[in-house]
Amino acid sequence: MAGNSFGQLFRITTFGESHGGAVGVVLDGCPPGIKITEDEIQKELDRRKPGQSAITTPRKEADKIKILSGYFEGKTTGTPILMIAYNEEFESDDYLELKEAYRPSHADFTYEAKYGFRDWRGSGRASARETLARVAAGALAKKYLKEKLGVEILSYVDQVGNVKANADFEKVSAKDVEANIIRCPDQKAAKEMIALVEKVKGEGDSIGGIIQGVIRNVPAGLGEPVFDKIPADLAKAMVSINAVKGFEMGLGFRSVGLKGSEHNDPFEIQGGEIRTKKNDAGGTYGGITSGETIHFRVAFKPVSTIKKEQDTVNRKKQAVKLSAAGRHDPCVLPRAVPIVEAMSALVLMDHYLRHKAQNA
Repeated sequence: MAGNSFGQLFRITTFGESHGGAVGVVLDGCPPGIKITEDEIQKELDRRKPGQSAITTPRKEADKIKILSGYFEGKTTGTPILMIAYNEEFESDDYLELKEAYRPSHADFTYEAKYGFRDWRGSGRASARETLARVAAGALAKKYLKEKLGVEILSYVDQVGNVKANADFEKVSAKDVEANIIRCPDQKAAKEMIALVEKVKGEGDSIGGIIQGVIRNVPAGLGEPVFDKIPADLAKAMVSINAVKGFEMGLGFRSVGLKGSEHNDPFEIQGGEIRTKKNDAGGTYGGITSGETIHFRVAFKPVSTIKKEQDTVNRKKQAVKLSAAGRHDPCVLPRAVPIVEAMSALVLMDHYLRHKAQNA
């Protein structure tokens, strides 16, 4: 496998480059009969697309999605679905300087080390533009899971730099998340985050942060033992997103300071059902869902392509100074929120179908 596919029964293969003709996805294993429109998918893509606010890249792309197969009379047919968005507005000349120089902490060097050459126009396949394909496929998974199981998937910006939100993941709503351009449900913290991003942008620099992921109303029993645990597949899904450098499930690294008696989630009976009094584990035990809310956090590094001058080397192994041109996000987090949701949906959808196949 060449690393362009994700999932087992609900499987996506993405294709395309940032400055190529188009970006898209082939989705195989999608159940037939899902009613969905291109407009519904577009709503998810509009949350990810560039140029949506003053704190995102100014590149103007409509990211207009077209469904070309596996779809008839407003419903999925059960055959492979091809979705594509044509690239419309790109300025490859902005990247001429990067044809020879390697951006610090960027895939420029490693892609060339792997393939012997690279597409230097807007990062090629290493560009976050590839993620629009994931969001398109994730829209189908989100709708199916919502209508079939009542599963609600959302994520939000929990931290930018040292500015932290004060939000209860159990109570945050999608409306709260979309109330500002940084996609933080804590409106006070959101203002501070936006001001910080604007400051960093003005300096020609970038900044990272943390996204909180939440999956509610998950049935108990999903997940596979050992290698395909829900946390393992979520971790792979999240770390596959551009700029992600860390993942934690439940309390994650914060749990190391606790004793077992403090971290354990005691069981109790609620309304005749087995539930837990708290949920520090993050909604799974042994990698299998407990029926509680799945919650996790994803750490994003600062974007490596910045306008601030940096020391680097070129292909001739000469030391050079680089101040990157082009149009880049000073902070990827606002646009990454729908990507985290999409990858969450793809993981849960795949595991639900696997569960049904084994426990029919």
